[in-house]
Amino acid sequence: MTPAWRHLLRAWHLQTSSPRITKMCPSLSRGAFRTSVTKLGLHTKPRMPPCDFTPEKYQSLAYERVLEIQNHHLTPTRTAYFRKPLLLHQGHMEWLFDYEGNRYLDFFSGIVTVSVGHCHPKVNAVAQKQLGRLWHTSALFFHPPIHEFAEKLSALLPEPLKVIFLVNSGSEANDLAMLMARAHSNSTDIISLRGSYHGCSPYTLGLTSVGPYRMELPSGLGCQSTMCPDVFRGPWGGNHCRDSPVQTTRKCSCAPDCCQAKDQYIEQFKDTLNTSVAKSIAGFFAEPIQGVNGVVQYPKGFLREAFELVRERGGVCIADEVQTGFGRLGSHFWGFQTHGILPDIVTMAKGIGNGFPMAAVVTTPEIAKSLAKRVFHFNTFGGNPMACAIGSAVLEVIKEEKLQENCQEVGTYMLQKFAELRDEFEIVGDVRGKGLMIGIEMVKDKVSTLQGPDSTEENPVREVWLFSFPLFQTQLLPAYGHMNKLFIRTSPVTRRHQHPPTWPLIQYKLNYGTSIPQLT
Repeated sequence: MTPAWRHLLRAWHLQTSSPRITKMCPSLSRGAFRTSVTKLGLHTKPRMPPCDFTPEKYQSLAYERVLEIQNHHLTPTRTAYFRKPLLLHQGHMEWLFDYEGNRYLDFFSGIVTVSVGHCHPKVNAVAQKQLGRLWHTSALFFHPPIHEFAEKLSALLPEPLKVIFLVNSGSEANDLAMLMARAHSNSTDIISLRGSYHGCSPYTLGLTSVGPYRMELPSGLGCQSTMCPDVFRGPWGGNHCRDSPVQTTRKCSCAPDCCQAKDQYIEQFKDTLNTSVAKSIAGFFAEPIQGVNGVVQYPKGFLREAFELVRERGGVCIADEVQTGFGRLGSHFWGFQTHGILPDIVTMAKGIGNGFPMAAVVTTPEIAKSLAKRVFHFNTFGGNPMACAIGSAVLEVIKEEKLQENCQEVGTYMLQKFAELRDEFEIVGDVRGKGLMIGIEMVKDKVSTLQGPDSTEENPVREVWLFSFPLFQTQLLPAYGHMNKLFIRTSPVTRRHQHPPTWPLIQYKLNYGTSIPQLT
């Protein structure tokens, strides 16, 4: 870490000489910005919400042996959070437990995957029952779980989205959607938004437009990115643009039924269509809310107009619901519904199986027939009895426990509380999201909204939030995203009464930076 960034980290401190304290916030300027915050004594330890579950005693590999195996036999790509990687042992609903028995409130849900809670009793029971009955047959033979699941899933999607292709991961689903779009349109070019993440397979890498996932070698040919309509960091945007309880602090002069930012971003989209792709295109991929890029929301009405433009060019419109689907956004079951649009293809994964490897592509009969005419599509493990039984149980739990409604209630509450922290702390530049898909963007200061370098060695935000032995010494597990963006995607089973105790934990972290005493 450079001396300049060390200085920024040292600037996180509290002076306890008066009832109100002054907190120095990071800044590259010589004149540090100061803001007043509520006094927290050095030994004030925020408490975690209660939990009545006791984990089993850890009896597996020693921690040092785990590190040795990781370094010698598993991927060299550094993916583990924290300087001392966390070794998890057991999960129960919204809780995780490490090998030493420490308890954590999971604010990340296994990369937005745990949709009904870790080891949900009903899902566990269904999985165990199916495990003793039938694991695998392949798609060459019928089995009831696939038909039961298909009936449940299709009932949750509007006409004409009724034909389901079952696969095993989000990347695989988007691979298939790309093939469908090209087979149906008889065209090649596919457009995606900059900042999008649609997978890390050789095919979908062409759609993914986040720096760390790009490479020098050719991949995903025929893919073209266009400007992301980011109303916080993009050239246009204001405080009426988002479909969210929390708006950006940027001001605009738009009327309630008109969004100038949307109009400007649509002009950029038209420019891409006119200059960067063929006259006829295969399709357009969009996440209803960008996930990996930091829970980026578009101006209201943008996707509706973009879809119309794509269809004028003969393309199909694909909604990537891998992170936004299954009620997580609260107001609707699917993210595309929040934009008032009807896609031609929907891809889904992650929450569909609560962590069990499962994914799906849902499309119209017309597009499904176009694919069948061009290629014999077959998937060995897609739609296996285990996955389908679990998928049905997940859908039942979401409905029975009203988890979509819970996402709306808890998510709105959390967004409003995070907005208070944004107003209090200079380093918190933006809070955004919908339901239990929340993004917090960290900045050097609110005036410039500059980001720190996206590097583990020179990034004060990454240092404070991940490498100082987490929000994790405060027993919360969020996720760090691309370019200083913090993700909060807690399990939909987390109830509102569990969150008031978390605000002192997060405020405590912002106050103390890396100088947090270990909590008990």
